[in-house]
Amino acid sequence: MSILITGGAGFIGSNFVRYWLNHHPADRVVLLDALTYAGNLENLDTFIDAPNLRFVKGNIRDSEQLDLIFSTESIDRVVHFAAESHVDRSISGPKSFVETNINGTLTLLEVARQHWTSDQNQRFIHISTDEVYGSLSLDQPPSTETDSYQPNSPYAASKAASDHLVRAYHHTYQLPTVTIHAANNYGPYQFPEKLIPLMILNILDSKPLPVYGDGQNIREWIHVQDTCSAIETILQDGTIGEIYNVGGDHQCSNIDLVNLLCDLVDSRLNRDQQNSSRHLITFVTDRQGHDRRYALDSTKIQTELGWQLAEPFETGIQKTVDWYLEHRAWWEKVRSGEYREYYAVQYGNRLKQP
Repeated sequence: MSILITGGAGFIGSNFVRYWLNHHPADRVVLLDALTYAGNLENLDTFIDAPNLRFVKGNIRDSEQLDLIFSTESIDRVVHFAAESHVDRSISGPKSFVETNINGTLTLLEVARQHWTSDQNQRFIHISTDEVYGSLSLDQPPSTETDSYQPNSPYAASKAASDHLVRAYHHTYQLPTVTIHAANNYGPYQFPEKLIPLMILNILDSKPLPVYGDGQNIREWIHVQDTCSAIETILQDGTIGEIYNVGGDHQCSNIDLVNLLCDLVDSRLNRDQQNSSRHLITFVTDRQGHDRRYALDSTKIQTELGWQLAEPFETGIQKTVDWYLEHRAWWEKVRSGEYREYYAVQYGNRLKQP
């Protein structure tokens, strides 16, 4: 098998590259990544030197480069992670989300269509998000694969559009596609603008912990290794043309999560309750159009494919905290440069408000 992993130097992508090389050492893996702000080859550590791994620096909008990869590597599997993925960035600059998430996905689909025949062993796995379903009220059941799309942010809208293109290429051209809607991932190697690593690192540095609005927005969380195993299951056994929700069966409000992270980091640093990091929590002006709640019904993948979660949130979040405490050199390097500029723009004025 020769598998192309786009966005393989990012958070979920790099974890999946590691996962696949560990579980499928005979397969050829081609990692394509533009190495923008969140792409980092250090996420792969020694795996980057694996004899069956080839790294290509490039952009999914470059059809000539993609054509060359498909031709020279005989690609028969695609796992498509490459995307602009941060909601805040989509609000301040939506254009790049359209260019990468929509136009880039279209380019990749078209190159696959040109190279693939009706061989049923080929698969195009499109990684998407729970945000395409829109915001849920507190009393609504989790979203299912048959629910309508109601994307509310430029990021969610761009992913919804890419989902529709993937569906259209299957329906029109019989391209063997499968779409995955994943809940919020957490775990090692996550770029520190995202909520969990941002809070862990700010707690370590005794910096303010910016929480949007009233902090009651609810998200569902899944450990990245469980997402990797779900993708593996779908890649091997998923039905072509289908959508699968991949949730973590753990919903919590942002403020409850931040309080938990304060307690976990404090306990590891032997801080007493009088010096609790909870005093660093700072409620800031809410994000524009902030969705209240996301939740996924993962019954389909569980019943049809037999996939199950392996890492409960209670243990996974502790392992994640420990990982960031043990890998200071990694995140100190990541937090330099462009990240600092982003943080100043995103939170600077909010944190100055009375």
